[in-house]
Amino acid sequence: MTTIHLRRGKEESLRRFHPWIFSGAVHHIDGQPAEGDLVRVVTSEGQYIATGHWQIGSITVRVLTFDDEPVDALFWQRRLSVAYQARQAMGLCQQHNNTFRLVHGEGDNLPGLIIDIYGPTAVMQAHSVGMHMCRQEIAEALQQVMGERVRNIFYKSETTLPFKAGLGQENGFLLGGSPENVAVENGLKFHIDWLRGQKTGFFVDQRDNRSLLEHYSNGRRVLNMFCYTGGFSVYAMRGGAQLVHSVDSSAKAVELVNQNVALNFAGDQRHEAFAEDAFKYLERMQPHQYDLIILDPPAFAKHKDALHNALKGYTRLNAKAFEKIQPGGILFTFSCSQAVSKEQFRMAVFTAAAQSGRRVRILHQLHQPADHPINIYHPEGEYLKGLVLYVE
Repeated sequence: MTTIHLRRGKEESLRRFHPWIFSGAVHHIDGQPAEGDLVRVVTSEGQYIATGHWQIGSITVRVLTFDDEPVDALFWQRRLSVAYQARQAMGLCQQHNNTFRLVHGEGDNLPGLIIDIYGPTAVMQAHSVGMHMCRQEIAEALQQVMGERVRNIFYKSETTLPFKAGLGQENGFLLGGSPENVAVENGLKFHIDWLRGQKTGFFVDQRDNRSLLEHYSNGRRVLNMFCYTGGFSVYAMRGGAQLVHSVDSSAKAVELVNQNVALNFAGDQRHEAFAEDAFKYLERMQPHQYDLIILDPPAFAKHKDALHNALKGYTRLNAKAFEKIQPGGILFTFSCSQAVSKEQFRMAVFTAAAQSGRRVRILHQLHQPADHPINIYHPEGEYLKGLVLYVE
C-alpha cells in the first residue's frame, strides 16, 4: 500500500478526526497511487494516522479509518452494521416507513458513499473513485447486514463520479433487478425513479419537513414549487389542504407527481400540476391565490464561485413569493446548496422580505433529518437549510 507523508503540523486536523486531507498537506509520496487506491497516511515523523482513498484534486485523501486496520469485507460489514443500527434507533425501519438513508457519506464515516433504502431496494451512489472501485464488496457487505430486507441493489453513479476519471460507468443492478419501485414514507406511497430520477430517485432528506408541512396544510390553498416527485404535495393533501398545485419545469416530474397523487388519492380533484418555469409561474399567478407556498429549488450554488448569483436567485425567488402570498400565509423556503451557509440563506430571505415590505415572522428553522447525520468533526456536511415563515 502506498504511503503518504504529511508536512509538519498538517496532521492536526486528522487528530481532530476531520475526514479530508488536502493536497497542500502532502510532503511526499512513496510510490505512485492510482485514483481510488487505498493509501496509508503518516505524519512528518512517520507515525501512522489514517487510511483512506487517494484521489486527484484539492481533496487528496478521503479518510476511511483512523485505526491501523485492514479495509476488507469485515470492515464494510462493521460500518454498514453501525449505520443500520443507528437508523433502527431513529425509529425509521417500520412497516409504515421503509424509505430512509442508510449511509450518508462523511456523516456515517464512509466518505464518498450514499445508500438510500426504498422498500426491498437499496440505491447505492459513489461520489469518489475509491468507493466506486469497492462497489461490489460494499454490495456484498450490505446484503450480509440487511439480510432479506434488501433484495435488490441498484448502483447509480453515472453522474456523480469525477468526470476526468474516465470510468465510463453505467447505472445498473448489482443484485436482483425487480421493477417494483413503490416505497412507503410515513404511510404514504411513492414511485421511486432510481433509473432516471435526480439523486437516488427521491429526496429522502425532506421527510421530516414534509411531515411539518402536513401539520400546516388543513384548509389552505397550497403551491408546491419545484415539486419534482410531489412529496410536499401528497403530504399537504393528507393534511386536508383545500387545493394543491404542483409546479416543475420538467414534464417528466409533473407526470411523476400526478402518479404519486393518484397512488394515494385516486380521483381526488384537489390537485393539479403544471410544467412551467417557476419564476414565470410566480410572475403570472394572481396575488393572494395561495396561502401556503413551498419553495424547494435545486441547488443554486454547487461551488463557491456561484455563491453571489445563488444568493441573488434566492432573494429574487423569495421576494416574489412574499409579494404574492395571501396575508396570514405560510412560506416554507429552502436551500440545499452546501456552498450557502445558514446565515447567508437567512440574509437572502431577510432581504427579500424587506424588499416586499411585508411583516414576516420565523416559525421554524429547518435542517436535514437524523438519517442524514452531520459528523461533528466535519461541519461541512450540513447542507439543507430551511425556514417556515408567517407572512402578515
